[in-house]
Amino acid sequence: MSKMEQEEHKKLWEIENKEWLDSINYIIKHEGSERVQEIMALQHKRCVEAGIDPGLCRDTPYINSIPADEEKPYPGDRKLERKIKSLIRWNAMAMVVQANRKSEGIGGHISTYASCATLWEVGFNHFFRGREGDNPPDIIYFQGHASPGVYARSFLEGRLSEKQLDNFRRELASGGGLSSYPHPRLMDDYWEFPTVSMGLSPIMAIYQARFNKYLQDKGLLKAKDQKVWAFLGDGEMDEPESMGALTLAAREELDNLIFVINCNLQRLDGPVRGNGSVIKELSMAFRGAGWNVIKVLWGENWDPLLKKDKNDVLKKRLGELIDGQLQKYSTTGGDYIRKDFFGKYKELEAMVEDMSDEDIANLRRGGHDPVKVYNGYLSAVNHKGSPSVILAQTIKGYGLGEAGEGRNITHQQKKLNEEELKHFRRRFDVPITGENVEKAPFFRPDEGSEEIRYLKERREKLGGFLPDRKKEQPEFHMPDEDLFTEFMEGSDKREVATTMAAVRMLSKLLKDKHVGKMVVPIVPDESRTFGMEALFKQAGIYSHKGQLYEPVDRESLLYYNEARDGAILEEGISEAGCMSSFIAAGTSYSTHRMYCIPFFTFYSMFGFQRVGDLIWAAADARARGFMLGGTSGRTTLAGEGLQHQDGHSHLQAMTVPCVRAYDPAFAYELAVIVREGMKKMYAEGEDLIYYITMMNEKYRMPPIPKRKGIEEGIISGMYQYKSSQKNEHNLNLLGSGTILNEAVKAADILRKKYQISADVWSVTSYKQLYDDAKETEHANRLDPEQRAKSYIEKCVGAEKGIFVAATDYVKNLPLSVSGWFPGSFTALGTDGFGLSEDRENLREYFEVNANHIAWAALVELYGDKKIDRKTVKKAREELGIRKDKEYPRNC
Repeated sequence: MSKMEQEEHKKLWEIENKEWLDSINYIIKHEGSERVQEIMALQHKRCVEAGIDPGLCRDTPYINSIPADEEKPYPGDRKLERKIKSLIRWNAMAMVVQANRKSEGIGGHISTYASCATLWEVGFNHFFRGREGDNPPDIIYFQGHASPGVYARSFLEGRLSEKQLDNFRRELASGGGLSSYPHPRLMDDYWEFPTVSMGLSPIMAIYQARFNKYLQDKGLLKAKDQKVWAFLGDGEMDEPESMGALTLAAREELDNLIFVINCNLQRLDGPVRGNGSVIKELSMAFRGAGWNVIKVLWGENWDPLLKKDKNDVLKKRLGELIDGQLQKYSTTGGDYIRKDFFGKYKELEAMVEDMSDEDIANLRRGGHDPVKVYNGYLSAVNHKGSPSVILAQTIKGYGLGEAGEGRNITHQQKKLNEEELKHFRRRFDVPITGENVEKAPFFRPDEGSEEIRYLKERREKLGGFLPDRKKEQPEFHMPDEDLFTEFMEGSDKREVATTMAAVRMLSKLLKDKHVGKMVVPIVPDESRTFGMEALFKQAGIYSHKGQLYEPVDRESLLYYNEARDGAILEEGISEAGCMSSFIAAGTSYSTHRMYCIPFFTFYSMFGFQRVGDLIWAAADARARGFMLGGTSGRTTLAGEGLQHQDGHSHLQAMTVPCVRAYDPAFAYELAVIVREGMKKMYAEGEDLIYYITMMNEKYRMPPIPKRKGIEEGIISGMYQYKSSQKNEHNLNLLGSGTILNEAVKAADILRKKYQISADVWSVTSYKQLYDDAKETEHANRLDPEQRAKSYIEKCVGAEKGIFVAATDYVKNLPLSVSGWFPGSFTALGTDGFGLSEDRENLREYFEVNANHIAWAALVELYGDKKIDRKTVKKAREELGIRKDKEYPRNC
């Protein structure tokens, strides 16, 4: 084809393109969106039939989703709101600057709030509903690094004092201080949700919104129009938890959920996508997942240019931009932008020829324009049928100028010099006098000023101040005592696993007249593994849509029963999703003023190890509930091997202060712990989490011993399970979980074969023992004259003895308390990786079976010259102890 022919074809194609566009524009105007979708679907189908891949238009143009001529008028006083916002900006900046002048390296962030100030202020003034109004309050996850902005607003509202701002990040200072980020554990009447651990807010917000629907469908919550807002960073969306549950939000039609992603195009070290476009990427991902995507990219001074853009050249040029170059524009003057951006096409050069370089430099991004933000929020709030995400383009460090606006270093910016402070003051018209500006003082107008009146009036109209966390406890009645009776009586000759006992207990709790409606069973696609399928029919599996199909196992008694009012949250293969539901349920006493009692049952290997960060967030959020680690221990889960056998979750549990971790051996121990947990968390209102490990190994469950102090011992961490008639060597065997049975067998071996008596102790919680011992030690160090005794000392006394502790967990667990036992202390545990084997061989390999426990006791007795060499030699042979056996680390 000649060049002339190519030109003719090009002209023809342009005519055809115009005809196609005219046709579709006519249909859009006269027949509506459904007809457009029908025609597009027919065209797509025809292309596929012809063997042509038409591709998919996965993204929308790089312009605002809401055209200027469709915008609603802004309802507020923009001039006054800008004054208020400028004061908040100044005080937020001053808080961080002052803190770092007083205490070098104390940290804090200026730039994140600088970029999202408009996003928040439009919300505070026109959308975010508080607790004090007639309507239900909104649930808001504030972007953690921007917390100084929330504090600065509360200062203007009169909720925080200047002294508190002065002590930012110094909570132990005189007069009280402020925590670095949103931490309900530290500021329990202020922050509601911990949000600064990157990636956790998105998934927690999704499951919170779904939990709200769950409560509504069960008839427990009437807040139909309550919104969940999550303010997130664009760099934060790289975390797997951020994007991992997007399809769930669309599948569950969570139109009560709004993500606002602050697309300032920068993360901590540099651009989020220097050579690409994070907004395009996120837009495609969210649209593909079924979300309603709203772009707020350009401010209102772009509108005249877009109106001139008859041939879509400006739209094309905007679509060509990559983030690294957009970031460059935020640090350069208008002359550079004129040449580099508009200079690429002659039509664009002509479009801005009547604009000065200053005019071009002042072209704002949408996230800094209240009108654009307001209309984005309004559209999201009114949208039905799916969750919404607002992609708001901003500049990190907006207003900081040379101190860090749009620069790679801006995230770490903590200090401003005098010139930079003066620039900030001029940029936002802050009424600080010249001689004081260098001190970066806090500023609050008089109580009667129009700024303070307006700010308070807006919040009063929307239902009160935010953030705000209520501490009052809802009413609670303990379940009937008879509910626990059967577990106290033992199983007689029937063999039962503690997992079976827990499921039976959960079934009875769901029926209890006091707590049944509060119980929230949560499981990650392992119900049948834990024997929970009996609950399918009894309680139902929650589904907002109910059950629209006939399950394949409908004829069976325990069929898969989905129901709109179902109680079970079956989250699929997602421990992170389960933990997010646990947090939503476990904080409902504060969020919704009602108690919910989550029972999250999971493979114990996939709890603290896999979702440890979310467990920490649950602790920070003051969540309450039960985490049940099923198939626990490194030798109880026969055959599964390295990635399934848990030998360390109890050690990890020791790192979370509010977790009470238990490893019960018997059903009565489990019952005592669950009853105590309900009493502590709900009747008495303590912010605790109970972690209880369970086994799938079956054995006969004994009745609770009829001795005084047994229940206290179970709760406190240990009690004497079996006492020998004559323990002349003060020999004590300690066992936990199913390994307690091995300790009992070991005591029998010692008594029958070697005429050595031993007491057997059930250690239900090394963490409880450790916490008590450290607390006692601390008290004694500060006041050595009082000399209190730890619980361990109260149990075993001061007489030196021999203690052999065997556990299905790593040796560090019993060794954590070894120093408080008088005499020698030997720890037997399961250090190393798991193996695919049966229980008997695993326990022999890890040296936690009865023979090795007995051998360890004999070795200690031999070392104390309590038995002779001949006895030891005989025992080695009888017990099958090999001298050449390698240390079982499997490493």
